[in-house]
Amino acid sequence: MRLLKLLAIISVLNFCSCNQSATEEYVINWDETRRYYLEHLKRSKEGLRQLQSKDPKDKGNKTLFAEVRNNFKVAEPYASYLNPEVGHRVNGPALPVFREDNGKVLAPIGLQKIEESIYEGGVEKDEFQKEIEYTIGLLDVLQNNIEKRELTSQRFFIAVQQQLMRVISFSMSNFDTPVSAQGINDAALTLKSLKSVYEKTLQYDMQKEKPKLDEEFIKNLNSAIQLATNYSGKNEDFDRYNYIRNYLNHICRNWKEIRDASGYWEDSKDYPFNFEAPTFFEPDSFNLSYFTPSVNKNPTREQVELGEKLFFDPNLSEGGNVSCASCHIPAKTYQDGLSTAMDNNQQPLERNTPTLINVAYQQNFFWDGRSQDLLSQINQVFTNEREFNSEVHNFSDRILQDSSYKKMFKQTFGRKPGSNRELVKAISSYISTLKGFNSKFDKNIRGEENTLTAEEKHGFNLFMGKALCATCHFMPLTNGTVPPFFSETEREVIGVPETAENLKLDDDAGFYWMYGADIHKGMFKTPTVRNSALTAPYMHNGVYTTLEEVIDFYNSGGGAGLGFDLPHQTLPFDELSLTEGEEKALVAYLKTLTDAEVSNVKEEEDIL
Repeated sequence: MRLLKLLAIISVLNFCSCNQSATEEYVINWDETRRYYLEHLKRSKEGLRQLQSKDPKDKGNKTLFAEVRNNFKVAEPYASYLNPEVGHRVNGPALPVFREDNGKVLAPIGLQKIEESIYEGGVEKDEFQKEIEYTIGLLDVLQNNIEKRELTSQRFFIAVQQQLMRVISFSMSNFDTPVSAQGINDAALTLKSLKSVYEKTLQYDMQKEKPKLDEEFIKNLNSAIQLATNYSGKNEDFDRYNYIRNYLNHICRNWKEIRDASGYWEDSKDYPFNFEAPTFFEPDSFNLSYFTPSVNKNPTREQVELGEKLFFDPNLSEGGNVSCASCHIPAKTYQDGLSTAMDNNQQPLERNTPTLINVAYQQNFFWDGRSQDLLSQINQVFTNEREFNSEVHNFSDRILQDSSYKKMFKQTFGRKPGSNRELVKAISSYISTLKGFNSKFDKNIRGEENTLTAEEKHGFNLFMGKALCATCHFMPLTNGTVPPFFSETEREVIGVPETAENLKLDDDAGFYWMYGADIHKGMFKTPTVRNSALTAPYMHNGVYTTLEEVIDFYNSGGGAGLGFDLPHQTLPFDELSLTEGEEKALVAYLKTLTDAEVSNVKEEEDIL
């Protein structure tokens, strides 16, 4: 009898417990995921300590170092989210760092430098130990950040978005591992880690509320992980086009749906990404406001229309004979087709006119990077005596010869401007609308059509792989603005020649003007290669007239490969060893980056 009564009580208690579990809301323990990131960062440090005790020539170093990198890659999303500068220093290029505050040049440190020392040798033990010690110091900073900063849902979603960007931009191009070429392994590792943190956080709710979405996400993750993990061919032969189009993009789409369905996400305009875009290859994947100076964000339609009218008005210049459109011609993809631009007296200037398409998605301007934003760049055009030769502080009444401006000024500013600075803002707002992410390549990588030829796909895989183009022209913007924070635009020393005969180094010192440091001699901003089929001639001095010449220059190893004395060349290779067929495939791919709208403007002009 007592036994039956006891069983009855247990039954009631179990029923109450189960009923309570069914009604209680599941609460995510975000701190468990924070500890997951922290633990892997600590393991990375421990591995470096072990490596520090080894001789640089020890045969086991590669295996130990691989574990160090793998642990860091797991911790990277949150560690680098909290401290982008230090995170990038840990895993950035093995290049000297110039200190702008004191003019000193710091030796390269971080995982890429350690990898270089292990794989290529040539370092003494004490030097090797210092490289590791400095890197451990950086990891100490990151560890301190993670220990003191709680992981919130908002931080989690942003960190994951940044890491997905790294997979497409860095892992697929081996940017993180230029010597060992472990990018495909990195992709698998990152996706495994994403699966792990998803299971720790959001999966319970998704299985309950969106079971089909959860099932599809896990299936897509597993497929992508398996493909990258089981790949046994040469790194350069991996089909990156297929992997991004048919695997990574599906994962990104799933992740957006999960983020939206979770109820934990609040959309943010403070980051370079448009979080509403399902992939990184949409026409609106990037948040233009992030790249825009704070004094000119969210311009009105009237301001953009005024900027467009001003863009074509020669009365902005002192002589009334040049406008923005004199050099940036719409029918020529907003450049001029000349080797170097012409001044207000129709005399050659020093440098080539770059396209304005997508120019807003960068962080410095002019070939030598002397302007930090688009407003500053336009200001300098106004004040340059060989260009507009006008004042910025004063308003020029010359443009009021066109009476329609009075109405436009009133609609835009509520009054006649007191200086040309308002006009500069309007022009900048118009230029920022000149964007194009709707090329044949974009439509194909998004899965909207399937029209790329085998040669064009091969060209993309070369661009991302063997040819190393994407280690400077980062995907998907294809310019030098560095993912995933997009807070700086890279400058490179590549050794451009004076003429197409490749006999002499061009004497333009580029960014050297800023600090007078030898490390900057011949350094220029990395431009976009989108629409490059229409933007000849190429390079800062317009020295090459065809894409074939440009690719041959890189294939030769840049200026150093041509025999020029370039101790600070920054190209990540000596030569590329591309075959003639591979060079042709690269050109074929670059031609797929021509934006449809830009091409239509040119065709209309050609007909006229």
